[in-house]
Amino acid sequence: MQISKDAAVKGIGAPEGEELERINALARRELEAEEVYTFALRLCDNEVDRDLERFDEKTLEELAPLFVGVSGVFDHQWSARGQTARIYRTQVVEDGSRTADGRPCRWLKGWAYLMRTPENQGLIAEIDGGIKREVSVGCAVDRVVCSVCGQELADCPHEKGEEYGGQLCCGVLTGAADVYEWSFVAVPAQRKAGVVKSAGARREDEARLGRRYLKGLRRELVRLAGTAEPELEHGLLERVVARLEEEELLGLIRLYRGRAARLLGQGAQLSYREDRAAEEEGQGAFLI
Repeated sequence: MQISKDAAVKGIGAPEGEELERINALARRELEAEEVYTFALRLCDNEVDRDLERFDEKTLEELAPLFVGVSGVFDHQWSARGQTARIYRTQVVEDGSRTADGRPCRWLKGWAYLMRTPENQGLIAEIDGGIKREVSVGCAVDRVVCSVCGQELADCPHEKGEEYGGQLCCGVLTGAADVYEWSFVAVPAQRKAGVVKSAGARREDEARLGRRYLKGLRRELVRLAGTAEPELEHGLLERVVARLEEEELLGLIRLYRGRAARLLGQGAQLSYREDRAAEEEGQGAFLI
């Protein structure tokens, strides 16, 4: 994906006015313009990519606010040491061009900043020199539907890459669910942008399952605590439980399971299965 040369900031380099205000909304202290380097980039678009998938237009609009504040890394390696820049503004662009299948081309433009530190001088030089240019995004969507019939792609009779009545079948990524990061990469899935695939998608899947697991634990703790101490206000209990992590949740689940079992005399029925908690969540976001 190419770094945009027609950014709506005043050139590539130091931010001014509203641009600096947007950056300072994300910073811990007030930054001066000369401390910051900015650049614009094309995050993703509605063109069919190398994996025969594309974002639909509404999903691009939904992704736009989710990307504000998201950091950039390298090769989708989720490490704090790899954080290099952060997006402070986004906009969906329709530039008058057409996609390969004739639809109006739309793409998500982002403006990012990084600090002008000695450690970043090499990266700034590579961006200016066109070496660091391609990027890929890591995000999740609710559904992947068939471009031919509109059904869930996994359930419909059509095959990606095949033509039906002159229409190419591809997966349409629909419903923005979450945004993880954007990365400098060598070869993005999208020819002008990109989405996370393979190993990166597996890590996202693991993160999704982890969130479901914690959500299941929290739901179970609320149920048990409400059974053992019915005088507890449900809304307050949910807010408190939402702040707890796995070790705390498991400890309190054991405590309240025992109390609830003694109160009801039904210990066997209150047995908790952690694996089932995640399963009951149903189908989650598709990761791309």
